[in-house]
Amino acid sequence: MTVAVRVPDELSARVPAEQRGPGLDRDAVRLLVSRGTEVSHHVFAELPRLLRAGDLLVVNTSPTLAAAVDGWIGHARVVVHFSTRGDDGRWAVELREPDGKGTTRARAGGPEGTQVRLPGGVRLVLEEPLSARGERLWWGRVSGVSHPETPGTGVPALLREHGRPIRYSYTERDQPLSVYQTVFSLPTEDGTGSAEMPSAARPFTARLVAELVSRGVQFAPITLHTGVASAEVQEPPYPERFAVSEVSARLINAARAGDGRVIAVGTTAVRAVESAAGDDGVVRARAGWTDLVVTPERGVRVVDGLLTGLHEPEASHLLMLEAVAGRAAVGRSYEEALRGLYLWHEFGDVHLILPEEGPHAARCSSNSE
Repeated sequence: MTVAVRVPDELSARVPAEQRGPGLDRDAVRLLVSRGTEVSHHVFAELPRLLRAGDLLVVNTSPTLAAAVDGWIGHARVVVHFSTRGDDGRWAVELREPDGKGTTRARAGGPEGTQVRLPGGVRLVLEEPLSARGERLWWGRVSGVSHPETPGTGVPALLREHGRPIRYSYTERDQPLSVYQTVFSLPTEDGTGSAEMPSAARPFTARLVAELVSRGVQFAPITLHTGVASAEVQEPPYPERFAVSEVSARLINAARAGDGRVIAVGTTAVRAVESAAGDDGVVRARAGWTDLVVTPERGVRVVDGLLTGLHEPEASHLLMLEAVAGRAAVGRSYEEALRGLYLWHEFGDVHLILPEEGPHAARCSSNSE
């Protein structure tokens, strides 16, 4: 990978920005801006002055679920992370072990037929691994829930009543679900959403959105429900459900046809938009599942820029960053982030990748060098 340096533990953001001091809001994070290998340092509240009229921000409206639920296998306590609902009503789940610190550690999945007792008399039965790549995630079927086929009931109701947000060991304490919702989050009819927060949008506030709109920056909403990432072993994303509406497709195509830059807010927005783009670069309304993994070899057809968090050196997300910006640019920006003591993870600082010159420069040249 481009970045071969271990991220020091002290650079993990342990609490949200607004909890670090009086008078702070979500936008009180730092913003690293890179244009090619040129890097500059800002605060997130400066974003409206870094963009220009006609730019289009693609934002993910998926709400974050309270996806972690306590359960028991025999007398052993486990934590179930509900990742993704399948078309057949089953859920992709990850079983974890409590670590005694309020968080969890990895646990071997399976075997087939394992039964997990959940609160309220609900049972989860593991049926088969989600993928041949490994046995971290399993398809499981839940029984004992009320009206499992009715939108908003079944597992979503279980999560609302007994779930809590997934929390990783670098965080300081449990947080309410509201902390994990972005300003763009919208409830879904069927009660599904993201197992983990689409965190690149977390620093946005209503005030900042209003300023962006007043300066002529537009927004195109898409939806991609993120699954559970691995906290121990980085791996490519599994298939995820997404939707790009006709209105958003038109907004994206119009920006590309004019002088605007299409800037994805988060890697989830990149995955959704690029999944909806044809070989001709035209975005069309699409909904369903995407297994697209954006790499430097594949490249990007639509996205000019990317606003994203800082990812671990081994994370597959870095391949997507390289597809947008190029390997040299990503390496340079991460060196600067480490040198500048930027904070990592979902409550941390953010990185804005902009094209070097011209509204569509990133699309018109190779980014894999």
